[in-house]
Amino acid sequence: MTNPIHSRFRRRDVLRLAGTLAGAAALGARAQAQQPDYKALVCVLLAGGNDGHNMIVPLDDAPYAVYRAARGALALPDASARLLPVQTPAGQRYGLNSGLQAIAPLWSQGRLAVVANMGPLAAPTTRAQYLAGTAALPGNLFSHSDQIVQALAGNASGAGGTGWGARSVDALIARNSNPRFPAAVSMAGSSLFCTGSKVASASLVPGFDLGADGMSTWPESAAQARARALGEILQIDQGVVLVQAANRVRADARELNALLRAGSSAAAIATPFPGTALGQQLLQVARLMKLRDSAGVGRQVFFCSLGGFDTHSAQGWTHWDLLRQLGEALAAFHAATQELGLASQVTSFTQSDFGRTLQPSGSGSDHGWGNHQLVLGGGVRGGEVYGRFPTLELGGADDAGSRGVLIPSTALEQFGATLARWFGVPANELPAVFPNLAAFAPATLGFMG
Repeated sequence: MTNPIHSRFRRRDVLRLAGTLAGAAALGARAQAQQPDYKALVCVLLAGGNDGHNMIVPLDDAPYAVYRAARGALALPDASARLLPVQTPAGQRYGLNSGLQAIAPLWSQGRLAVVANMGPLAAPTTRAQYLAGTAALPGNLFSHSDQIVQALAGNASGAGGTGWGARSVDALIARNSNPRFPAAVSMAGSSLFCTGSKVASASLVPGFDLGADGMSTWPESAAQARARALGEILQIDQGVVLVQAANRVRADARELNALLRAGSSAAAIATPFPGTALGQQLLQVARLMKLRDSAGVGRQVFFCSLGGFDTHSAQGWTHWDLLRQLGEALAAFHAATQELGLASQVTSFTQSDFGRTLQPSGSGSDHGWGNHQLVLGGGVRGGEVYGRFPTLELGGADDAGSRGVLIPSTALEQFGATLARWFGVPANELPAVFPNLAAFAPATLGFMG
């Protein structure tokens, strides 16, 4: 067995679902026309620490001059070749990195927004508190692994052992008529974001249907005999807890393989996707969304990842190319949601380990704190920057020191709660998803319709 799935399915549930999905192809346009109560959140982790300061740049004269002074050689020129001009309803001018050219038109269409200077906070924090050592701080600031855990757990300590995406589905588990079908799916390995207390979770590999090696042979009767023998082996009580757990995972993978293969003919997507790793992850997400009706799932969260953002050197072209991959993959995915009639029911957003320092370190930048994030979809109140855009000044009001490590002005909980509220989590249940939400006001930020 290669790449076994990590799941919590009971075999009888998966086998029952296999019969349901086997008829998915016959549903066709009729299933599309039903417009079920369906919503999905798609988290894209920009692993390594995306330099949000060069993802969106203030273009009004005074703030742009401050930006150039702080960034030095990393500053992007105010030219259409490097920055794509956008404007807020209040007339503030910004420039998107030209690597995001594929999604830039969605800004003026009201489907793309930026949430400014967001990050993990134990409590609202000022520069004076930080410098005086009186601020309550997230654990292990500037650590890749710790801050990824915080971002996906939805709190500044990373505690709890579950992710805020799966906890949002836990709160809405009744919306899924087949609660054992994977409602929290990672396309980038096992992910905390998709780990909940109730929700069925899965880790899949794009293009791989969980088929076992060595099971394809001739004649067909021989292949069937091998499959039966493997099934019987996996049911033998080995008397060793670890072996039994591994056998259950393998058995679940075999049975989910039947689900995926049965529904594959119904899950074709006409929208072309880039052949990049992120493009293929998002293509697989779109295919799974197409099976939503026959699978009986009304709420889903997905996790994807694009690595390479730890740009301590050679940042210029590397960062542009990573944002190009991100923009092209998100543009294709948004077009696919339109194809599926789900554009207003699917919201994609970025997260990252942390931001980066304003001050360069040679041809790159070092680990920072606050960062800007993208939010995209038909349900987004786009064309706007939400939260308070920071002062990009070394040693300025938002700097934790003198190198441009920006203290977040928007908490991770506020960002996540805004998405969870749109997802359908009742306001009175948001504290169960984000236990520290009461420390921040307002609880939600208004970037979702």
